[in-house]
Amino acid sequence: MTDAVLQAENLARHYRVGRGPWRAAAQLRALDGVSFTLAAGRTLAVVGESGSGKSTLARQLVMIEPPTSGRLLIDGADVAAVGARERAALRRRVQIVFQNPYAALNPRRTVAGALAEPLAINTRLTPAERAERVAAMMARVGLRPEHAGRYPHMFSGGQRQRIAIARAMMLRPGIVVADEPTSALDVSIQAQILNLFVELQEGSGTAYVFVSHNLAVVEHVADEVLVLYLGRVAEQGPRAEVLGRPLHPYTHALLAAAPVLRPAAGAAPPAPLAGELPSPLAPPAGCAFHTRCPRAAPRCRVERPELRTLDGRRVACHYAEAR
Repeated sequence: MTDAVLQAENLARHYRVGRGPWRAAAQLRALDGVSFTLAAGRTLAVVGESGSGKSTLARQLVMIEPPTSGRLLIDGADVAAVGARERAALRRRVQIVFQNPYAALNPRRTVAGALAEPLAINTRLTPAERAERVAAMMARVGLRPEHAGRYPHMFSGGQRQRIAIARAMMLRPGIVVADEPTSALDVSIQAQILNLFVELQEGSGTAYVFVSHNLAVVEHVADEVLVLYLGRVAEQGPRAEVLGRPLHPYTHALLAAAPVLRPAAGAAPPAPLAGELPSPLAPPAGCAFHTRCPRAAPRCRVERPELRTLDGRRVACHYAEAR
């Protein structure tokens, strides 16, 4: 089995939130005890509603913010335990593709300049060697040579995202975190970008953490799926098991909410998920999902379910066997 390139062990990120001069600060548990292991050439999809902790996890993985507790290991090295020089080297191993391709690129830099910048900062390549690497990467992502001297405003959204992906791959990273990389694109372009991710992974062996709220998207790229709800893992396991037969009612609700191109004749439309996501400043007692769960029982209101192994995946539900 391939050694892990990325490991999260009970990763947590908490924030102190002020509530005015006469009230004590509250604690927001944006991420609370997330663990997973990711091997080279594999893709982990992190899914959930807005406010579930997906982007917070992405920031932890690219070391934008330190974890409140837990450990993050890259190539076996604990990010919090290494020195500044070692941490800088680890940062080069992890790159990110942002959600909005219109805001992710410097409007004052040409495509060639944007792609060459990581090489100029992090390597000792000569200008000629950098230009050669830039030209090769542009060809890999489907950009033509004449695009090198153009600026971001001259490109469509899909082309800009190709440029952003190329920039993330310039240092040949071991891990790429893609934070909702297709949500700002037309549906017709989304498939092209997803196929590009797959092609680049096949040629490089890069591991992906693919953050998305759309289960229909991650179904085509993920090897494993991690479902977050209010900062905690609801369900986690291989794609076929989690998406083929979800055990947690929240995962089932996310799947039911995904649009279906050709619904079965006579099939009733799926019932929408009731209620709103609770405030992370005051999460419900017991199971955080019980206020919206159609199968909630009295036990769910007082006892928080812990992750346990069941049917080839991990699930945090008292009554997962009832599925």
